[in-house]
Amino acid sequence: MNDFIIPYRRYVDFEGRSSRKEFWYFVLFYLIVSAVLTILDRTFFSSALGTDGSVIDPLTSIFGIVSLIPNISVSVRRLHDTGRSGWWVLLWLIPLVGWIPLLIWYCQKGHPVANAFGEAPEGSRVV
Repeated sequence: MNDFIIPYRRYVDFEGRSSRKEFWYFVLFYLIVSAVLTILDRTFFSSALGTDGSVIDPLTSIFGIVSLIPNISVSVRRLHDTGRSGWWVLLWLIPLVGWIPLLIWYCQKGHPVANAFGEAPEGSRVV
């Protein structure tokens, strides 16, 4: 349970490193909560339409805004764990083409020893 919450506790910490476990548990938590909130939005707010006729999802939108900075920070720390600069997270702004290397990097094993971005996260250290 702690791995779900760590990115929210360290939401403005763009330094250091995050393990694969911490990153992917955060992604899993984010997707599950977003899906549940979308169902609740469609159930309770299905009659609320925007000015252009689109459905308004207030709960999902609020959760997305609250989770934006923790999402960016855990992504930056995950890139740090693989030895890359956090600025690479901006590849996400390039549709499809930029997402592929990021997904590969997020799946890669982090450096088991200290690198330029700090000590290895707990659980991935070499003893």
